[in-house]
Amino acid sequence: MKTTILALLGLLVAISAHASDGDSTRLHRFGVELSGMSGSVIAADSYEKKWLKGKRSAAFGVALRYASLPQDSDAYAEDFGHPVLIGGLKYGLNHGVTMHREQDPDWGQLVPVDYTSRMGNILTLYAAFERPLLRTRRWQADYTFSFGTGWSRSKYNTRDAIDNELIGSRWLIYFGAALHATYHFSADWGLRAGIEFYHHSNGALNRPNKGANVVAPSLAVVYEPFYESLVRARRQDRHQPFRRFSFVEVALGLGGKTLNEDWQLTQFQTAPSDPSYRTSHFRVYPTYSLQLSFLRRYARRWASGAGVDLFYGPYASRVEDIDLQQGHQLKHSPWSVGVAARHRVYYHHLSLDMSLGYYLYRHMGDNARLVETPYYERIGLHYSFPSLHHLTIGIDVKAHKTKADYTEIVVSYPFSM
Repeated sequence: MKTTILALLGLLVAISAHASDGDSTRLHRFGVELSGMSGSVIAADSYEKKWLKGKRSAAFGVALRYASLPQDSDAYAEDFGHPVLIGGLKYGLNHGVTMHREQDPDWGQLVPVDYTSRMGNILTLYAAFERPLLRTRRWQADYTFSFGTGWSRSKYNTRDAIDNELIGSRWLIYFGAALHATYHFSADWGLRAGIEFYHHSNGALNRPNKGANVVAPSLAVVYEPFYESLVRARRQDRHQPFRRFSFVEVALGLGGKTLNEDWQLTQFQTAPSDPSYRTSHFRVYPTYSLQLSFLRRYARRWASGAGVDLFYGPYASRVEDIDLQQGHQLKHSPWSVGVAARHRVYYHHLSLDMSLGYYLYRHMGDNARLVETPYYERIGLHYSFPSLHHLTIGIDVKAHKTKADYTEIVVSYPFSM
């Protein structure tokens, strides 16, 4: 650990010396940060509070920072107040996150084990968007959103982590949000403090999928040879005024999910002598979706609107079989229909898509009545190809009350009005 930190500090110094050659070099647009944080895993509900024992988590990371300078004539950067784009690595130390189920009538046939399960350390590769709220010669305040992928050293298994319901896969989806304040004690160097929230889960592509939610104070050293240029930047009217327009968009989604019903069945309603008792292997079912949206792009960086969502889940027949075994006589249908409000944030060809929907029709059995809500959320990162008439490809996660329902690849096409 000591060797790693010294090497990263050496990298900061080397980049600082090399960047001092002048503002004309491309390197002047790049900076580096070295960060650390220590916080706690949050129990999402009363169910998780029963078996989550130790909550302490820490992380350290290194990241490359990039800013578009005022002379680059970047309309998006100017609209966002010259944000900083970040690509980084974070290593999470989670040995202090422990889990153990005690004897409880709610656990059904589950038999407690005689050891404590631990959450594994996680290496995360991420990209982040840092937007300033305030920027002066000495101080900056900002918020940050980040997305990425993580790899966990340990996951749920029946050998030594049978109560680790937080992490069910080696490969994970990562999302983070943060608020920071940075004090620049020199032209290029700053000390940053903040509060971080970050989430790791597998997007319902495996079970368990409770996910790990961490809140942590953070501290970082940042090297930004571009900072003074951004402080001096003033909004200029050198770009063409944005022309507002409306459009209709059609999107097709193909995804996958494992069933919470299968997880509940094998955890609590299967005898310990059965080979499938508390198994770590679950079938992945396909999911399909169609979105029809009306959107108004009223600014270069934003579009909002509403739409209709159609979902098809062929796994409904499996849910019906499980319900019948348990004596639940309910209506089941693979089709669901919802209406949703949508919002999109653009930065060049990338967009962050968000929607909040409400089901008009959905019959997914007893477990859905207990764990789902009448509303659903969608969030995804998409890329538009101008050469293909703005055909867009992206990845979405659909969720109920932030708990993933499934993960899908989405292809969409806009029609101008």
